[in-house]
Amino acid sequence: MALTEPTPGTAALNSGVPAFFDSRQELERLYPSRHATPDGFAAWAYLPLIASGRPVGTCVLAYPEQHPFPADERAVLTSLGGLIAQALERALLYDAKNQLAHGLQAALLPHTLPPLPGIEAAARYLPATRGMEIGGDFYDLVASEGLAAVIGDVQGHNVTAAGLMGQIRTAVRAYTTVGQAPAEVMRSTNRLLIDLGSELFASCLYLRLDPARGTAVMARAGHPPPLLRRPDGRVRVLDLAGGPLLGIDADAVYPTTEVALAPGSVLALYTDGLIESPGVDIEDALAELGQRLAAAGDLPLEELADELVRHSAAAQERNDDVALLLLRAREPGAR
Repeated sequence: MALTEPTPGTAALNSGVPAFFDSRQELERLYPSRHATPDGFAAWAYLPLIASGRPVGTCVLAYPEQHPFPADERAVLTSLGGLIAQALERALLYDAKNQLAHGLQAALLPHTLPPLPGIEAAARYLPATRGMEIGGDFYDLVASEGLAAVIGDVQGHNVTAAGLMGQIRTAVRAYTTVGQAPAEVMRSTNRLLIDLGSELFASCLYLRLDPARGTAVMARAGHPPPLLRRPDGRVRVLDLAGGPLLGIDADAVYPTTEVALAPGSVLALYTDGLIESPGVDIEDALAELGQRLAAAGDLPLEELADELVRHSAAAQERNDDVALLLLRAREPGAR
């Protein structure tokens, strides 16, 4: 109802003064229209909820029988209204922060994956289930001036980490577009992160894809190694040589490794939140991920992504956010 309506609830909210009615007769004497909507109660307390100097609502306590409100009880109920107002204000603030977090995360990650000739792709992102549900995990595909894929993880789970993630993702796209080689893309991104003066560091895995030759050139900065599922169903861990984390050493060198991508093979790129879980050995979790990838057969890539996420350590309560990027080499001429 509008705040201009002549009701005890709006009067308490507008004035900031609690109102107590120990009988229906007293309520109807001051608010004659109130009897038109009987609710079966016989006494009421209307408590304005004032937080940080502004009204946020009204709490109404109704009693089935007539109920006198002595001074000490009125003081207790007034204090209760103050506590409820503070709790409601915190809840509204949490909702606002949560909406900000989701909006920022959605804005920084790709809305869709661009089509790549000769490559099928699928991606998933899962926020952490604790805190602000925002983090620094990211993925991206670049379809101009050389096909490239990147996945990374910025230290931290807050707005600062997410903002830095957006800068790194933009930098990788820019360096790829101007034609830098994979190792140079990593070196340039590393120098940029250091020049920004951030105290955070990041892991990253960068791939330059060549579907025509059936190869991918990879550079890695402290990132979990990818998994390669071959057309025969076997899965192996690509334990690539890599450089240090981004943002630590300005002179870091990032060696590259070329791997074969036969038609039908699948590359699984992921952040550590997919396999890390309290009490679970990281090697066991990685082996289990490989087994699920091997057993998945020729599932469509979108279904495969759902399957890997559904049965991973990330399916439970997550202390970390998760990014997953799957790439499948198509048969020559396939769309």
